[in-house]
Parts: sequence; structure tokens; C-alpha cells
Amino acid sequence: MLSVSQASLAFGGIKALDDVSFTATPGEITAIIGPNGAGKTSLFNIISGFYRPQQGQILFDKQNITRMRADKRAELGIARTFQNIALFRGMSVLENIKLGGHTRLSTGFWASGFFYGGARREEARLRAEIERDVIDFLELDHIRKAPVAALPYGLQKRVELGRALAMQPQVLLLDEPVAGMNREETEDMARFILDIQARWGTTILLVEHDMGMVMDISNQVVVLNFGRQIAKGTPDQVQANPAVIEAYLGTSDRSKTDAGEVTA
Repeated sequence: MLSVSQASLAFGGIKALDDVSFTATPGEITAIIGPNGAGKTSLFNIISGFYRPQQGQILFDKQNITRMRADKRAELGIARTFQNIALFRGMSVLENIKLGGHTRLSTGFWASGFFYGGARREEARLRAEIERDVIDFLELDHIRKAPVAALPYGLQKRVELGRALAMQPQVLLLDEPVAGMNREETEDMARFILDIQARWGTTILLVEHDMGMVMDISNQVVVLNFGRQIAKGTPDQVQANPAVIEAYLGTSDRSKTDAGEVTA
């Protein structure tokens, strides 16, 4: 579904990514982990189209999208959430989530501008679909009319996930979806991510520092350090990899390889 091949990205003399290659298996969860500054968000930015790599290529469903604009990638079915919440704070939960469905609207400029005829019917269908498939799924019905600015942090993160799901993505990029959450909120988000995978067969790429969650829900783990890929494999393989242990802990002491102790 998604393949990154020999991707490199530099800002001046600083290499954010250096010859990174991996393939995300369709319908599975691939986690991208590494210490702070390892290049994880930069990798998401070249996949979603915010940056263009200086070298390498990105394939989506066998199509080369390396030079494609971000909005065109969204239309193809690549959606993402952000490390820092990027919601419209004065708008309601429903309004924020509906914005994610704009790539699937086909009404012309004039009909949309005056909001009549086909535009009104299309918007009504989109709203009904989102309320059924996204808001109910994420258990947000009781707050769908509330302004997002009034919501606690954990619910705002869930709304952002809902906006991405409204795009009906084939590939979903989740950038630190549980950062700043307490244990209960983290467990809820992990459950939603697994349910997305099971219900829609969505291919998921996950950047996250919570290693307990990563190792519990991921099928494949890719490890970056200073922009370079140092390991790739199943969670068990990665946890036992000496290069990963060294990158996270500064030691090769196997007694510290427990996933709960590998933190960034």
C-alpha cells in the first residue's frame, strides 16, 4: 500500500532523513519510533506531502507520489493527524470532523457557494454518514455540538482522529496520538486504533513514544535515530535489537530491554 525507498531530507547541513526505506503492509499497523529528533515527523511530512525528499521516492498503491501535492495525496486516500492539535477551536466537534470529508465532495463552485440544490443534498448525506460512521464510532455523540475549545485535551485528540477518518483513508498517519494523555485515555485511543484496523482494514502508520502501546498494537516497527533507519521488524525483534537498545538507553544491558523501560 505504501512504500518509502531510500528517502533523504536535509535542511541546510542537517540531515533529517538519511536513506530511509520500508514498506507498510496493507491493513497492518506500522510504528515509527526513535528518540526525540530522530526524524519521525519529517518522515510523515514527506509521506503526506508537506516536504519533498531530496532523494528517494514514495509509492502509494504502486503509484509514484514523491512530487505530488499534499491535497492530491489526500484525495488518493492518505490522511493524518498532527503531533500538536490542529483543530478549528471556534467550531463544533461536528463541524471540525465534517471538514475532513471535503475531498469527497463533488458539487461545483456556484452551487457550493450559494448552498442550494445538489450542494445541500450532498452536505446532508456527508453529515449523516459522518454521524453514523465516525461520531458514533468514536463515542462523540454527546459532545458533537460542543466547541472543541471547551473540550479536554484527550477528547480534542479524538476529534482530530475523527476528522482524519472522515476522509475514508486507505492510509492513516497518526503522529503521537496519545502524547500527553493519561493511562485511561491512552487505553481508549489504542482501542480505537485497533478497531479502525479491524473495521475498515486501514493501513496505519503510527509515530509514538509510548513503547508499551507501540509494542502491544503494532505489526511492524521501524526505528530511526538521527535520521537513519537502524532497525525494522516485529516488536519482539526490535526490542531485542542491540542498536535499538543503545539508541534509547545508551547501553547494551539486556536486563533493560523490557518495553516498558524503553522510553524516549
